[in-house]
Amino acid sequence: MAITNYTELQASIANFLARDDLTAQIPDFISLAEARMAREMEARSQEKRATAALTAGDAFVSLPTDLRSIRLVKLNTNPTEVLEYYTPVKANEIYSNNAQGKPKGYTIIGGEIKFAPTPDSDYTAEIVYMEGVPSLSDSNAINTILTRHPDAYLYGALASASVYLMDDAKTAVYEQLFTRALEEIKREEQRGKHAGSGLFMKSGYGER
Repeated sequence: MAITNYTELQASIANFLARDDLTAQIPDFISLAEARMAREMEARSQEKRATAALTAGDAFVSLPTDLRSIRLVKLNTNPTEVLEYYTPVKANEIYSNNAQGKPKGYTIIGGEIKFAPTPDSDYTAEIVYMEGVPSLSDSNAINTILTRHPDAYLYGALASASVYLMDDAKTAVYEQLFTRALEEIKREEQRGKHAGSGLFMKSGYGER
């Protein structure tokens, strides 16, 4: 059967398991598959942008709640300026707590991003980041990952179900299929990033 939404995914998992007593557990199996995909995948559909209003004298801004990792942070000045990442210790070494100016870098402290030096004026920053895998539910029946890679969802959930059922043989099979699906997704994403970017050969066999 086709797997195009959350309901169909649950039905397919039940069919593969050939069990009618795991209905309540199937959403947990799906959530466990999503947790691993969120850790390992970096699909283009997970890339997002957010803007943050920086206020003079305040170095801290809350991070997006769905952020998994940061790609880049820049100031939307003219011209735009990409900020450098510092560890918290390095940020304190370079800029004292009282230093103010146009931010040159940032660091992460808990659920906040700290700009360094502390903004001396109001600025707008843009954060490009990777989110996790948007969780499927009855109220969120579709996401891009399910639409493009239903096999990853299916095999990941079945691997978790096999662990739950303590079926080592099926766990090994579905874990291998899930791992292969994730690797294929990663290769597809890499091809997509480099598609159309021809190489320019220079003397000395260099590449640009």
